[in-house]
Amino acid sequence: MVGYAFMGVAHSQAWRTAPRFFDLPLTPDMTVVAGRNPEAVRAAADRLGWRDVETDWKALVARDDVDLVDICTPGDTHADIALAALAAGKHVLCEKPLANSVAEAEAMVAAAAAADGLAMVGFTYRRVPAIQLARSLVEQGRIGTVRHVRAQYLQDWIADPQVPLSWRLDKQKAGSGALGDIGAHVVDLAQFVTGETLTGVSAILETFVRERPVADAFSGLSGTGSTSGATGPVTVDDAAVFLARLSGGGLASFEATRFASGRKNAIRLEINGSAGSLAFDFEDMNVLHYFDASQPAWEAGFRRIVVTEPDHAYVGAWWPPGHGLGYEHAFTHQVVDLVEALAAHRQPTPSFADGLQVQRVLDAVERSAADDSRWTPLEQGVSR
Repeated sequence: MVGYAFMGVAHSQAWRTAPRFFDLPLTPDMTVVAGRNPEAVRAAADRLGWRDVETDWKALVARDDVDLVDICTPGDTHADIALAALAAGKHVLCEKPLANSVAEAEAMVAAAAAADGLAMVGFTYRRVPAIQLARSLVEQGRIGTVRHVRAQYLQDWIADPQVPLSWRLDKQKAGSGALGDIGAHVVDLAQFVTGETLTGVSAILETFVRERPVADAFSGLSGTGSTSGATGPVTVDDAAVFLARLSGGGLASFEATRFASGRKNAIRLEINGSAGSLAFDFEDMNVLHYFDASQPAWEAGFRRIVVTEPDHAYVGAWWPPGHGLGYEHAFTHQVVDLVEALAAHRQPTPSFADGLQVQRVLDAVERSAADDSRWTPLEQGVSR
């Protein structure tokens, strides 16, 4: 694994936990973690369960005892690490968004297609059991033809102007702000659940706080500002709002913001179809709401489905019915799906090609916002 901060911690618990709850065809061996600071990476390895450390990711990729490279670093390093790992014959798991540009993502897709190793991008929320149920209901035709999608990802962790700068607020490292960091997730979820793709967008991006304190230290998403009073520019969007059309003809609206005071990790997805509707909110992640339009009006209404039965995806490996799952479980499910795909020599999903498709949406959103919200079809050919 390359990187050991927030995502590295989440991925580490998944690699540790998956073989203890699921009957996997291969057993993950947490061989080595890489980070630039020798003392910090050694402490992280001891805490998170990694056997060895490297201070250079290139040395990690070159090791004969590494079969898979898990990339948990800022977006500006994704392409370089993935390309080197694939060239070395390794399998790759790469955090989202796949890259910082369409051109980088295209290069990663080409490398994955030519490589011996298999590659997957980490759109982890696909692995929430309620999301799996939503996709299944759409596939079964239970809501009919998709007419509307409303997708939101709402957080508030930088609503305070005194929250200091981090790499997530630096376009050179992150590629974009709320758009790529959290908007990418709801774009993927909307496409995954409906089985359709976005074909064009009209967008607005906004940066509400353009200068922030320089950070002295960071832990997870939180940091402490510089005691010197130094500030620096925010070079990414704080919020993204855009309209889109689905490949099946339906309409979609998306909102991604880190300025929704009181919303900590609210991923909201509502899909209205010709025969019913679905609604989901990650802050109540074990529940899916389903409306069946065929029911007579006198008894019709949204039905609250508690998605904790053994028949629901992944749930049977965990606790008795009614004992809900949490944020970390989706990462464990991601490991399960990846390991099973590797054992079967089958392309895992979402693939790098799926990641590229989302990258094209992010690119179209940025181009639309820069052009007075002009309707912008998704480009399918030459990268920009």
